[in-house]
Amino acid sequence: MEDGANGKVALIPYITAGDPDLPTTAEALKVLDSCGSDIIELGLPYSDSLADGPVIQAAATRSLARGTNFDAVISMLREVLPQLSCPVSLFSYYNPILKRGIGKFMTIIKDAGVQDVPLEETEILRMESSKNNIELVLLTTPTTPTERMKSIVSASEGFVYLVSSVGVTGTRTNVSARVQTLLQEIKQATSKPVAVGFGISKPEHVKQVAEWGADGVIVGSAMVKLLGEANLLRKG
Repeated sequence: MEDGANGKVALIPYITAGDPDLPTTAEALKVLDSCGSDIIELGLPYSDSLADGPVIQAAATRSLARGTNFDAVISMLREVLPQLSCPVSLFSYYNPILKRGIGKFMTIIKDAGVQDVPLEETEILRMESSKNNIELVLLTTPTTPTERMKSIVSASEGFVYLVSSVGVTGTRTNVSARVQTLLQEIKQATSKPVAVGFGISKPEHVKQVAEWGADGVIVGSAMVKLLGEANLLRKG
């Protein structure tokens, strides 16, 4: 990801794997890549997605109802990733990784060609990520204590994911002014690029966080909603 200081802000769209189905996910990855995405964040559907709002929770529910599982997602990625020019960041809750085994999980996604896995910070994950040449992207939030934030940005690789608001994912009317202060604090602690996510859904949101110094923006619920609506139209 390029530094936002040069006037360019990285676009990182998020979609849920398997919603409405994996063939559509594969096509969406190709379209997002051809449209100039800098990184694409692909969410693994999970039944207990407490950090997600109704849009992404509904997408995960639809995906799981169609039988989407980790092996199927990885199989799809093995076919699609060689056709993409931008990297794919795999977004997962921790429980599915623990269930499969951290070492095995990291080896599998390395073989598939995935480059990033944003997760809560753990020493074992960092060790396994390093062993498999995978960048571990970590999240910091408005409620993260300053010292913990410094530890997170120090350990995070590739870029730092700044959650813009307290609560779950989802579109919002505006971006909290607190994000400007958080960006300044993170920038004082690291030279790594910082991408802002959660609630970024409008052009004016992107413009605002870019002016505040963000290096990238992550657009999730708005993108997932568009895919869901497109599927409803296709069925109609």
